[in-house]
Amino acid sequence: MDSNYTVLARKYRSQDFQSLIGQDVLVKTLTTAIKTGRIAHAYIFTGIRGTGKTSTARILAKALNCLSSDAPTATPCGVCENCRAIAAGQHIDVMEIDAASHTGVDNMRDILDTAQYRPTNGRYKVYIIDEVHMLSVPAFNALLKTLEEPPAHVVFILATTEIRKVPVTILSRCQRFDLVRVPVETLKKHFAWIAEQEKIELSDAANELLARAADGSVRDGLSLLDQAIAQTGGHIDEQSVLDMLKRADRGVVVNFMETVLSGDTAAALAKVDEIYNNGADLSMLLTDMMEWTHWATRMHPAIRAGQTTNSPYTADQREQISKIDARVSLNTLSRIWQVMVAAVPEMQASANQKQCFDMLVVRLMHIADMPSVPDLLKQQQLNQDAPKQAPAQAAPNAEPQKINILNATDLANALQNSKEILLYSYYTSNLEVVEVSDGVLKYFDRRGDADFAHKLATWLESKTGHAWTLERITESPHAHTITEQKKEELESDPLVASAMDLFADAEIVGIK
Repeated sequence: MDSNYTVLARKYRSQDFQSLIGQDVLVKTLTTAIKTGRIAHAYIFTGIRGTGKTSTARILAKALNCLSSDAPTATPCGVCENCRAIAAGQHIDVMEIDAASHTGVDNMRDILDTAQYRPTNGRYKVYIIDEVHMLSVPAFNALLKTLEEPPAHVVFILATTEIRKVPVTILSRCQRFDLVRVPVETLKKHFAWIAEQEKIELSDAANELLARAADGSVRDGLSLLDQAIAQTGGHIDEQSVLDMLKRADRGVVVNFMETVLSGDTAAALAKVDEIYNNGADLSMLLTDMMEWTHWATRMHPAIRAGQTTNSPYTADQREQISKIDARVSLNTLSRIWQVMVAAVPEMQASANQKQCFDMLVVRLMHIADMPSVPDLLKQQQLNQDAPKQAPAQAAPNAEPQKINILNATDLANALQNSKEILLYSYYTSNLEVVEVSDGVLKYFDRRGDADFAHKLATWLESKTGHAWTLERITESPHAHTITEQKKEELESDPLVASAMDLFADAEIVGIK
């Protein structure tokens, strides 16, 4: 093993603004500022890992101290003493500080004390503080005043991946630049150029996989490319990258999702077994399934969101997805997406990913078969309308079924079943029933509502098919109403009595 080997991420680190890929806005702003002499005293670069934060800081330090010009230049030469020392991390006036290992206020005081002295070999003293969000609160407070009004020869460059953890008081003193994820096409061109420089065979399909796996990070992509070269000996094809990433071919994923949405559970589980036995990582397969669902949703004819040619699928695969979309609703795609998102932490926490994934597939297939909310509402409306249509379909001479009322309880039940709430409430709460026989009701009315007797007699005739005589007596027989009878029966129940004993002064206030 060659001990002098330099990994690609370091070997091809950007050395000037022209070679900084994917950050056009940043490059234009900084080069214009340098050309016009509008150099700020503090910058903060933020973005995901591997997008060029530290590289940009070093390039800016070179631009400020390059000896090829009498003033700061947007095109540092890279060969003068200062440029070479900065690139090697050995320049006495350019200090790179790792905030993760220098978090305390004492470390910050040491840095600020040296800032008062003029630079030794360069025009500016440049302090590059990487992962600045790791500083402690006292360290941030110590930095505040110097950061706002530093000596004229000092420039602070802060870098962080967690911009939300940086105090607003720090952000307000810096010019902020957000480094974006590098586009897939830009990464592909960069990797192809590096492969050419390294005399490596890199297929277009393999390059596509590496660029997408990098997820916008140049460093991540170059690390994957380095690994692929070591694995294949310099002949990198699609299958070797798939094996390295433990991912299934996208054609396999498309076919698998078609099976899942077909409803054949046995076939879907058999495909899972096949993919798993071929060495695919099931967590990566879940990621690929989510990617498929995302693009299938965007390609759905109901929305047609954006261009589909930039999707990671071939023309044949896009055609296959379109055929699936023709018979799958957006609701179904949305539901399976939610299930897959919820399954990500389950897969991470599971001791047996295969079992977890099998159950996920079963869940997906059942959720895909569920009717949509509009369909459920429509069915509910049809069910509600069905009883209303029944009388129109009944025979013209059909008569409603008559009921028999033989005692006071029968009458109460009949009123309740017919949803005669007002009659039922008045009857059970105010009437002391003396006698009930076929066609006769004798009672005492505690409230004496004059309309009640007429309304009840009319209802009884309509339900029983014959006229009723309602006889109201003037003296109470001191009998219980229906509600009082139910309350008395309830209070005599051993379970209710035990419950009442648990609470002081408890009473039954209503029975439903």
